[in-house]
Amino acid sequence: MKRIWIIGIGMGNPETLTVGALNRIQASRALIGARRMIEALGEVKAKAYFAVSPDEILQWIKDHEDLDPISVLMSGDVGFFSGAKKLLKLIEEETNYKAELIPGISSLQYFCSRLGTSWEDVKTVSLHGRERNFIGEILNHKRTFFLTDSIQTPDYICARLVEAGLGETLVAAGERLSYEDERIVTGTAWELSQKTFDPLSVVLVENPRAGAAYPHPVTHGIPDDAFVRGEVPMTKEEVRSITLSKLRIEEEDILYDVGAGTGSVAVEMALQARRGAVFAIETKPEAVALIEKNKAVFHADNLHVIQGIAPQAMCSLPVADKAFIGGSRGNLKEIVTALLKKNPDIRMVVNAIALETMQETMETFKELGLEVELVQVFLSKAKNVAGYQMMMGQNPIFIISGQRKEAEQ
Repeated sequence: MKRIWIIGIGMGNPETLTVGALNRIQASRALIGARRMIEALGEVKAKAYFAVSPDEILQWIKDHEDLDPISVLMSGDVGFFSGAKKLLKLIEEETNYKAELIPGISSLQYFCSRLGTSWEDVKTVSLHGRERNFIGEILNHKRTFFLTDSIQTPDYICARLVEAGLGETLVAAGERLSYEDERIVTGTAWELSQKTFDPLSVVLVENPRAGAAYPHPVTHGIPDDAFVRGEVPMTKEEVRSITLSKLRIEEEDILYDVGAGTGSVAVEMALQARRGAVFAIETKPEAVALIEKNKAVFHADNLHVIQGIAPQAMCSLPVADKAFIGGSRGNLKEIVTALLKKNPDIRMVVNAIALETMQETMETFKELGLEVELVQVFLSKAKNVAGYQMMMGQNPIFIISGQRKEAEQ
């Protein structure tokens, strides 16, 4: 059985190679990896092939069956935001290959050691080609480590921190770690936002006030008074809490809030789906402005405001995993149909006050083959009247959930 070693080579400088990695490299008949990784090793006896795509790597291995063993070089550690994961899966589908992972020193380990600090309590985030609510991560974690890319560079991250009112946050940035021209810079976010950095960089943000930057603790049903209010209707906190629980939001979900109003539901969606994205669709300009304000209050960077009418406004958006429909402007069936066309397994929740809206939703869901759950919520809240606590009733709300039965299992 052909041996393939997937090796984490550390930071790029051969001095960060482990003994086990070096022994396997020297025993290999072929080396595959990025040009900078292989060239950093100096003269090698093995045949070298420059490639980083897992599919291309596997195809080259198949085309050279006579070469055994082969080492595939990966930067850092093979278990830390590495291309090794996809490559290993591809190799495991082949019956005549045996792959072995050889761990290396990760950028997190190396950088923290250079800073003279531990790393067991650090939240790690990769921004390589990914849009993330990194401001939210910083607000929720005392120490956050970022792998940057050519767009979301250290200075870009720091500029965003300044915009969010976090310019005094302490930041350390490291570029070209382990190489002769390695540079490590520490200072406030404002100070680092004025500098430029190599795309091959990492960032460590220290925020001792993590969790204290929001108007209230981030939980289901954030208090109504935490949001910027206007004349636009808003889903009340208790109803919002139940609605969000019915959506069953996961951290990486793509979510729609159709008829977003003030954006209270959309904001809570964004705070829960930190590694996903939320699209708030709203027609009224005053409501759109309110959503933008609430997005800023809660630093919900993964919330995108779309001004337009559904379903047309949804056409070019990424496929949603879940959707909340708070207002349809008479287009409920068209909206639900469009959502199902994009994702037949989508989970939807509709809130309705009127009996007619509830009935239309139930009929639409059933007609389109969805399993339906109907909940009616009666709420009353105490109000001080002449020194007495009087219970004041609110409008009953129907909360209708719909999803294909197969998707729920």
